[in-house]
Amino acid sequence: MNTLNVALLQMVSSGLDQDANLRKGEEFCRKAAEKKADVALFPEMWNVGYSLGELDRQKLWRKKAIDKTDGFFTHFQATARELNMAIVITYLERWNDAPRNSASVIDRHGQVILTYAKVHTCEFDLEANLTPGDNYPVAELNTVNGPVKIGVMICYDREFPESARVLMLNGAEIILTPNACGLDENRIPQFKTRAYENMVGVAMTNYASPQENGQSVAFNGMAYGEKGRVLDMLLVQAGEQEEIPIAKFDIEMLREYRKRETWGNAYRKPSSYSILTSMDVKEPFIRKDSRR
Repeated sequence: MNTLNVALLQMVSSGLDQDANLRKGEEFCRKAAEKKADVALFPEMWNVGYSLGELDRQKLWRKKAIDKTDGFFTHFQATARELNMAIVITYLERWNDAPRNSASVIDRHGQVILTYAKVHTCEFDLEANLTPGDNYPVAELNTVNGPVKIGVMICYDREFPESARVLMLNGAEIILTPNACGLDENRIPQFKTRAYENMVGVAMTNYASPQENGQSVAFNGMAYGEKGRVLDMLLVQAGEQEEIPIAKFDIEMLREYRKRETWGNAYRKPSSYSILTSMDVKEPFIRKDSRR
């Protein structure tokens, strides 16, 4: 396999108008396919435009949640088949008790190969109404150029090093990240660090202005070349307005890099990390609304 082209669908949504979001999402997927994308990545919770305030005011959390049998979802399965392109669709997912903030990877044949629910829900905000996910699955995505191992994390997940680390340990080569918040001079380097420390490619799609500030971005995970030469890991970074930048990952080069370099899982000392799974929390980090 040589390259994986990921289209970052940086858009403004129509809020709770799911039909309008469907039409616009399909339009942007078609434009991505014209750019020879292998994968089209949506921003977070696209079916309702991440309109959590409106969902809460109108008590629509359950009514607006969908599952994989819903026409919104099956439409993008059909679109993926037609375009011969994988689609990472994001949605408020119907669940047993309370909905989940989810993303599903639909392959180019229209099959769902992975569904991920956001583990680090923002419990200090309206996402306290949601059911958190509890694992980080990885799946092999078969593209026209060959297979690549894909994982997903969503927005606030990327602010915890454990998210990308577990995905790497589960075998991910590329981590796809739907987003719905401001991306700034702190969060973007933080995202770059996730790529650097795990030797994985990372790609993130955000909402365009004025809903958020765009800046959708991708890093290839390769920090050094021959004889320690410093490499620029940035593949692409959008502006604030609507656009579809394409992140071109050189998968073979990434695989060679991971075989020879020192990060990732090469020299970790897991036996000394037991505190990482401790449930104990001490000041100043105690929060009454935190769910462990």
